Amino acid sequence: MQILRYTAFSQDPDGGNPAGVVLDATGADDAQMQSVAADVGYSETAFLVPTEHGSARVRYFSPRAEVPFCGHATIAASVAHAAGHGPSRLVLATSSGPVTVTSDSGADGSLTATLISVPPTTRALTAPDEAALLAALRWERGDLDPALEPAVAFAGAWHPIIAARSRERLADLRYDRARLGALMAARGWTTVALVWRQDEATFHARNPFPVGGVYEDPATGAAAAALGGYLRESHQVRLPAQVVVHQGADLGRPSRINVGIPVGPATGIAVSGHAVPMP
Repeated sequence: MQILRYTAFSQDPDGGNPAGVVLDATGADDAQMQSVAADVGYSETAFLVPTEHGSARVRYFSPRAEVPFCGHATIAASVAHAAGHGPSRLVLATSSGPVTVTSDSGADGSLTATLISVPPTTRALTAPDEAALLAALRWERGDLDPALEPAVAFAGAWHPIIAARSRERLADLRYDRARLGALMAARGWTTVALVWRQDEATFHARNPFPVGGVYEDPATGAAAAALGGYLRESHQVRLPAQVVVHQGADLGRPSRINVGIPVGPATGIAVSGHAVPMP
């Protein structure tokens, strides 16, 4: 397998979220993919198996386990494919359903990609799960933004969405890794989307990912898509809406995720951004 390394949601190799990309993993079994992902060491590596022109099956592995969907690795894979074959539209068969991703080249030669998620779903976070989650995060109920109720959202993978009352609260992330990891594994949550709303169209986010063997994800496209679905379902934005999610600044890897929220509850969320090769 040829293993490529790209960082997504940034034009700077020192920013964004690094991902491994294998554009042709034909013949690789689960153990081989898991081993490669562990060796690469990024939060996810995407393994594509081309099925026909413009289509491929894709699986995503963190250093510790397979995950159902990964946004930043999808963006990275699309840009890596465009770098070798030119901008194109790919239809990816993920374990959560079909995801279309389209790459494009800017006037400056930079490559971007936009994915359309599976239709999102949002459900309430139960009181016991909320209490357990806040305890693992070492947060209090008073740390939360009362305008954005805690919820669990899906757009390919499940993510609790917890909104902080202040940027300072978001910046102070010192969670109980073992406790949070056990809760997430029991509930099937991929990352925890911690957000702070700067204004109607601007969010800052942090995403603990202990179940994947990573303390924190620098840019989480799947969680950004889930956030878009949550904002639409909870009537927090005027539709259609464009939202920007800033993530990774607290890790020294600033990222920008553009989220397009269309009208219609059954329509997927658009997530777009740049990607560049890692040195």
